Amino acid sequence: MNCIFCNIEEPRIIDQDALFFVIRDGFPVTEGHSLFIPHRHAPTWFDLTTEEQTALSALLNKHKKLLQDADSTITGFNIGMNCGEDAGQTVMHCHVHLIPRRKGDMEDPKGGVRGVIP
Repeated sequence: MNCIFCNIEEPRIIDQDALFFVIRDGFPVTEGHSLFIPHRHAPTWFDLTTEEQTALSALLNKHKKLLQDADSTITGFNIGMNCGEDAGQTVMHCHVHLIPRRKGDMEDPKGGVRGVIP
């Protein structure tokens, strides 16, 4: 299969469990920006099993804590995913972004993810 996430290089993986692996984003929005990717090829979050969705939530919580413990400047997070080409998905293998945010990292963060579409 010609999928970049199905063929990820082992050294990029910073954590994993039976269902997911975690890497730092290759084009990070902020320092610590991470991707959570299922081992099983599934196109979007909606294609994950209930077990995978639950495991993903636990892994996101784990890494939120790890990032905050390592960097006291982190004051918030964005969690994001694009499901489908029309939503901006460019790699058709489910992946969830955990993006650490810091006070002052942008002039006016009001609206958060709503700022994606003006």
